[in-house]
Amino acid sequence: MLMGEPTPRFKRILLKLSGEALMGDGGFGIDPDTLERIASEIAEVRAQGVEVAIVIGGGNIFRGIAGSARGMDRASADYMGMLATVLNSLALQDALERANVTTRVLSAIAMQELCEPYIRRRAVRHLEKGRVVIFAAGTGNPYFTTDTAASLRAMEIHAEVLMKATKVDGIYDKDPVKHPDARRFHRLTYLEVLQQNLKVMDSTATALCRDNKLAIVVFDLHTPGNIGRVVAGESIGTLVTDEENRPW
Repeated sequence: MLMGEPTPRFKRILLKLSGEALMGDGGFGIDPDTLERIASEIAEVRAQGVEVAIVIGGGNIFRGIAGSARGMDRASADYMGMLATVLNSLALQDALERANVTTRVLSAIAMQELCEPYIRRRAVRHLEKGRVVIFAAGTGNPYFTTDTAASLRAMEIHAEVLMKATKVDGIYDKDPVKHPDARRFHRLTYLEVLQQNLKVMDSTATALCRDNKLAIVVFDLHTPGNIGRVVAGESIGTLVTDEENRPW
């Protein structure tokens, strides 16, 4: 670590990226410049000795629940969404390796020609060896979101925090895009998120984090350097935890 750099507060993190985060200013697909910036920030965090695991959504390519709403069988639509997350995972792997970061993609759906199968002990070993691990294909089951997959994988690898990168700078009481008077929360408990039906993660993912006391930090991905700031323990975005378990 270089002199003057902040000491990372966390040793092992799970970073949840939405598929939409990869679009940049586009309305679909993957923006190469955005992908390169995200990979660069992850590389900086890894260079500080932080073990990094990532879960990416697939909404920039296909969203299962949207397909279901248009008449498609929900299970079929969700499997298509899982495949979209594999595309995003391979794209991020390529960007990270161009940034000289050794990366492994582990998929919950077997496709050995493209990536490794998800095996918990193998994932942990990759992290211990300093490799960034990207978990693809969600949980491998329909009816579960990538938020739930992120919560599940974070607990399986014993991550210290779940960092949810979004397009806004935290959790609000209502949509800040539509309501200029929306109020941002600095800290919340899991119960407050569930009771107020705040749309930070789906309820299954939030309840899973609550039951296992896994802290969640929701922050703005589009501000350069924010991934590193959260890892350093800066109080940005919104922290979701219980009263007894506060990482800072």
